[in-house]
Amino acid sequence: MIDLGSWMNKILIGWGVDPKIANTFDETIIAILMIFIAVGLDYLCQAIFVGGMKRLARKTSYKWDTLMVKHKVIHHLIHILPGILMYMLLPMAFVHGKTLLLVSQKICVIYMIFALLLALNSSLLMLLDILSAKEKLKDRPMKGFIQVLQVLVFFIGGIVIVAIIVDKSPATLFAGLGASAAILMLVFKDSILGFVAGIQLSANDMIRPGDWVTIPSTNANGIVEEITLNTVKIQNFDNTISTIPPYTLVNASFQNWRGMVESGGRRVMKSIFLDLNTIKFCTPDMLDTFRKEIPLLADYQPDEGVIPTNSQMFRVYVEKYLTSLPVVNTDLDLIISQLQSTEYGVPIQIYFFSRNKVWKEYERIQSDIFDHFFAMVPKFQLKVYQYSE
Repeated sequence: MIDLGSWMNKILIGWGVDPKIANTFDETIIAILMIFIAVGLDYLCQAIFVGGMKRLARKTSYKWDTLMVKHKVIHHLIHILPGILMYMLLPMAFVHGKTLLLVSQKICVIYMIFALLLALNSSLLMLLDILSAKEKLKDRPMKGFIQVLQVLVFFIGGIVIVAIIVDKSPATLFAGLGASAAILMLVFKDSILGFVAGIQLSANDMIRPGDWVTIPSTNANGIVEEITLNTVKIQNFDNTISTIPPYTLVNASFQNWRGMVESGGRRVMKSIFLDLNTIKFCTPDMLDTFRKEIPLLADYQPDEGVIPTNSQMFRVYVEKYLTSLPVVNTDLDLIISQLQSTEYGVPIQIYFFSRNKVWKEYERIQSDIFDHFFAMVPKFQLKVYQYSE
């Protein structure tokens, strides 16, 4: 084997350095020179391979090369090369310092493992971007599953690094972890609960990114932005951010509005309370007046032998009016009913679906409709109940 330390020793003595000093620092100087060479090799390879990958990404329409550049996969892999070079050259530098050689080689191996872990982590992030771009998976909480893989990768890598430091087999350390499982479960309690809850949420399709959810126990009400291993991030409608542990969604009740969003309309269910004292049977003159003054009732004819009340006429009008509006989805339920009377009057419940599900427009539509109904109540010789002292 080439003894680079002896070669450096001769050069130092030839330069007039004291032999004792030369014997002490000759191998160290060689090691430092090797580090500079390894760093230079790293920069050279970065310029060639990473630079080439960037140029390729700009020229092609493929996504994988762009993602490799974005997440620095090649960048981290190239960092392994200096470690390999140093590991191979160190025996030439430390021919006499066996202990220093072993320590230096351990440092090189740890460095290579760490660089490999960073490369694997970057690959997982690249995989996350690829999976999230797929139509079938974009609504799935893929980030949580990738985070689980990241934790496993770094956990295994950490065990291997510790095994190298203490000079033990990784299998021995893994076996020893069984005895400390309770401590590990306590330390990683939130991660374990979050992982299990994430699987339940995904398997049962309970929540997806983009869903509108309401969680009464946390006062969260907004759109799900992100689902990770430990948190579900929700942007509330007041632009605040709520972070909820996934297991909270499994253990507590919450409301997911996805079904409404994917359906043909958004439900409106409100009641108008009529003054009980104003409800009465309609006379023929009243019916004629309704037909003349209210176009939607122009062709109304009561069933034979039935004398309708003004409350019934109002309900008929409400149904006809809603049916005539293009913003109301008549393919879904449209129900006008009289509920149990209360001390606040007789409630006429109006139940229908708005075609427009956007919050702002939905509120405007239902407000306009009920303004119209309130204005029409007096035309039926009815009054809206209003509490007074």
